[in-house]
Amino acid sequence: MKKSEILNDLAAVFRWTAKLNMHEGIANHFSVCLPDSNTDFYVNGSGMHFSTIKASDLILIEQSKIEEIKKNPDLVDPTAINIHGAIHKKIPYARCILHVHSKYATALSALKNPTLPPIDQNSMRFYNRVAVYDDFGGLGFEKESNKMAACIGNHRTMLLANHGILTTGQTVAQAFDELYYFEKACETYITTLSTNKELKIVTPEIAEKTAQDWENYPTGLGELHLKAIRSILDTEDSSYKE
Repeated sequence: MKKSEILNDLAAVFRWTAKLNMHEGIANHFSVCLPDSNTDFYVNGSGMHFSTIKASDLILIEQSKIEEIKKNPDLVDPTAINIHGAIHKKIPYARCILHVHSKYATALSALKNPTLPPIDQNSMRFYNRVAVYDDFGGLGFEKESNKMAACIGNHRTMLLANHGILTTGQTVAQAFDELYYFEKACETYITTLSTNKELKIVTPEIAEKTAQDWENYPTGLGELHLKAIRSILDTEDSSYKE
């Protein structure tokens, strides 16, 4: 995929995340690697609201210049550079990284047991497939970011205890589909807990089978999901591509 289309995809995901109210002010950040690099990536700049971000607003972070860029926090939030930089550098498959403090995933991250039980199809998608970073040590500066990168392993999704959620993917579409469905799964779980009724948890065998069904689905659901989102945005406000 051409760089321009990758940036258009990421800009669309910023806009859609704002529509879903899954962001938090100007505090969260998304990134995507250049097509020919695992370490050089584009990320949103400091102080930009997700609902206004355009492809041309995204800022290139090159590993050879990263220390210089860190000296200018008005350009890019230091936690964005540290978290995304550490994970892109360590995890080759994490070509896109999305990090938010969304309502329901953050609520799950605040529980003493932040495990998402298999109670519906969405939560079963993530059965035994979520890394839990359970060693919160403050904001995502260099030390904290390196610990996050060491924790994620081969998982696409990492719950950050007392913090929020981070998803990854080979493409923007994969990472966003992961983020969207994890938040939906958390919403179902947190809502179900509020009833104070006993949970109907499926067996490990059914949970694993359903997770594999998700993984082996015959069409690229993530790509179709993002294509549909971009179609809506193209009709409503195509400025995200500018």
